[in-house]
Amino acid sequence: MKLLQFVETFGTLIAFGCVLLYLYQGGYLALGLLLPRKKTPAGSVELGRYAVLISARNEAGVIGELIASLKGQSYPAELLDIYVVADNCTDATATVAQAAGARVYRRYNRQEVGKGYALDFLLKHIWDEGKAERYDGYFVFDADNIVDPNFVYEMNRTFQSGDYAALTGYRNSKNFGQNWITAGYSIWFLREARFLNGPRMALGTNCHVSGTGFLISGRVLLEQGGWPYHLLTEDLEFSARCTAQGLRIGYCPGAVIYDEQPADFFQAWDQRLRWSKGFYQVDGKYAPALLKGVFRGGRKGWGCYDLLMTITPGVLLSLVGGAFQLVVLLCCLLSDDFQAKAVLLAAGQFLWSAFASFYLGMLFYGAVVVLSEWANIRAATWQKLAYLPLFPVFMLTYIPISIQALFQKVEWKPIRHSSMAQLDQAA
Repeated sequence: MKLLQFVETFGTLIAFGCVLLYLYQGGYLALGLLLPRKKTPAGSVELGRYAVLISARNEAGVIGELIASLKGQSYPAELLDIYVVADNCTDATATVAQAAGARVYRRYNRQEVGKGYALDFLLKHIWDEGKAERYDGYFVFDADNIVDPNFVYEMNRTFQSGDYAALTGYRNSKNFGQNWITAGYSIWFLREARFLNGPRMALGTNCHVSGTGFLISGRVLLEQGGWPYHLLTEDLEFSARCTAQGLRIGYCPGAVIYDEQPADFFQAWDQRLRWSKGFYQVDGKYAPALLKGVFRGGRKGWGCYDLLMTITPGVLLSLVGGAFQLVVLLCCLLSDDFQAKAVLLAAGQFLWSAFASFYLGMLFYGAVVVLSEWANIRAATWQKLAYLPLFPVFMLTYIPISIQALFQKVEWKPIRHSSMAQLDQAA
């Protein structure tokens, strides 16, 4: 029964390895539940001057709402300048943004496609106008966002309190209740804020910027010569470089943005395919530096380990075990040997237990997020409860996406957005 023992041992080692590598996130979960809701401390704080960078491609339907929310900030308007790059647009994005009060630049480049190139283009134009030393930092938003009135004020307070290369905010969603896909996205980003970046900030280790709603130090951008991040997940690339270099990224829970999640299954698939491919790219480029940084020890070393586990595709480790078990199943199905039937049973039990464990684990995780963030989720009660059991299904779709991303060339594709100005409609 050596084959049976090997199958059982191999499956156990794979499962144990995954648990061991990511066990620390259970500690983050517990700490996230214990962390109190921070209130804005009393007292005055120095007010910095900031620029807002918005990369938009055919976003005429939503960009006006974002700029209006930025114009409505509690922060002094004379200390916040808004810049938009209309990137390869074929609609009225530039006209709408300019009418709303932003400074607009048009970019047409079909070879260098993606948000990273557009942001670098925008920065260089601002600097070419002699404004390189003008700003303490630069906010980055997506055109479909709506920004809480106190966002800039809260970010400034945290930014002025420490030496940060960047800060990320609390990423909420406009459209949690639209369908099970938007709910899946929303739960994932709420989890990132409350149970990843919150504990990281409390422990004094590095947080990660994610897509939108973050602030970058002007000094850091000048030192780096702009925005030299052009992989498919340029935000994660920036986080990896900062972490490997020992630069601090923080988190401000009081700075809230509302992001629109894709509701169409195929658009969501394309977006997450790009993310998965981007994770592989960042892993290939920065894993050696992060692994070296782990051995620095202390908080910086831990930050390198944490980010290394983020960019290392853990789903592939599980897939290795699953693929092995499937091969065993196929071989055993073609055999009449008694031992083969025993091995078949062992392999089947492994696959079933892996599926059940993943589903139940994600269901538990999703339930903790939804219950702890209940008051902040803008959706009807029935939507919060009905979409929760589908969160593990949303996460399971990452398995075929991760496989596809391994073998397919992936390019940036735009996501369609629509106006959702009335955030309180489902609250």
